[in-house]
Amino acid sequence: MLLDPLQIPEDAWSHGEVLTALAARDIGALFRLIASLTEASQSQIGAAVGLEQGYVSRIMAGRKVTSIDVLERIADGCRIPNQARITMGLAPRQATSPATPNRLAPGRPSEPPANRTWQDDVRSAAELWRGDVNRRDVLRQVAFHTAGYTLPALRWFTAPDPAPVTQPGRNAVGQPEIDTIRAMTATYRQLDNQYGGGHARDTVARYLHQEVTPLLTDGRFDHPTGQRLLSAAAELAQLAGWQAYDTAQHGIAQRYLTLALDFAHAAADDGLGAEILAAMSHQATYLGHTTTGLDLARAAGQTAHRAGLPVLTAEAHVMQAHALAKANDERACATALHHAEQALDRADRSADPQWLSYFDEAYLSAKFGHCFHALGRNTQAERFATRSLRMNDHFVRGKAFNLALLANIHAHQGQPERACTIGAQALTLTTQLRSARAVRYLRDLQTQLTPHRRLPAVRHFTGRINATLGPRR
Repeated sequence: MLLDPLQIPEDAWSHGEVLTALAARDIGALFRLIASLTEASQSQIGAAVGLEQGYVSRIMAGRKVTSIDVLERIADGCRIPNQARITMGLAPRQATSPATPNRLAPGRPSEPPANRTWQDDVRSAAELWRGDVNRRDVLRQVAFHTAGYTLPALRWFTAPDPAPVTQPGRNAVGQPEIDTIRAMTATYRQLDNQYGGGHARDTVARYLHQEVTPLLTDGRFDHPTGQRLLSAAAELAQLAGWQAYDTAQHGIAQRYLTLALDFAHAAADDGLGAEILAAMSHQATYLGHTTTGLDLARAAGQTAHRAGLPVLTAEAHVMQAHALAKANDERACATALHHAEQALDRADRSADPQWLSYFDEAYLSAKFGHCFHALGRNTQAERFATRSLRMNDHFVRGKAFNLALLANIHAHQGQPERACTIGAQALTLTTQLRSARAVRYLRDLQTQLTPHRRLPAVRHFTGRINATLGPRR
């Protein structure tokens, strides 16, 4: 259900009780006053500031908010003017140009300062990683919202050239430290593909907090080394965001991915930036925000073209196609899929970075299958879903996804017994994973089989799902 946007009268910010709440940083009192002045619900307030309704309720009941990052989020969401921000102890926001290419325009009028530095990004990342490791409740209550991807994508294209990444810190940082981060990232990525995002997500957060933060905050490095260090940190932060996405922690995933994109910009790494934008598109489309998913995919395509990496261009076209299929734009989807095939055909894979190794013919076939399935073209979807199973067996989670996709297609085609047979293979793999997405695909299959629930094969299979994954809630 769509919520009406939060509308706070401008004169509210000069109200005596509001100023008192701002000066004391009493967010509970502020929210109660906003609710009284606007008749807004807790859900409306939460949607505006990017917090879950339950957490808004606890704040209004007296829970304190001390995180600067969350206070900034609340100030942005409530559109608090600069004088009131100063009363709250926050820096004023600088005005920026309203001109914006495409639909990637700011979701709110307040934006980060134009002179934001890579050191600011490091401080934000360090706070995120520390809060994630310490399981701070406020962090875990942050909700996903599409506006949270609008501004980072806009900054990616409009921010000035990054300043030199150099620092006179206490401890020298060189290539060995960077190689260690990349080696650890490769190991964690392999575990993610084989066991799901929940298997090592906490470990990755701890590594970022305990090992990477000191290099970024206390390290001594010149500009080329600093760029490589930020690029390595961005790659690992992107993986952490992907793991959070896979475990349905969508607000946390969004925070990791946006900070990873900021790091990639500071490192002038267009290739990694395109990959991160594609991941952001993937998440937005998965959550049903197809317009945002399409915009982010187009941004990824422009960046991939700038980086000169055809395989990334192919990935961006695939993400566009999936968003278009979800929006039921069959013609535009077919065009995007054609462009993806063309881009992959001309790609030289010998120079691919390690993090792109997953993108192959099997992955492309799976995305084709998802697109045709979303469009109701199940004959074509079956062909591509079957082809997607000719894949590297190390990608256990991907194989579980592809099997569930094929089973869903058979269910739509009125072949419940075949769907159960293939779905059973997906269930076997899913039991080895800690992946909310894998579970969701099986639950979707269970729903598709509901009209056939009296069949013995369907009864047996859905019983296995409930025994393995727990009864449906």
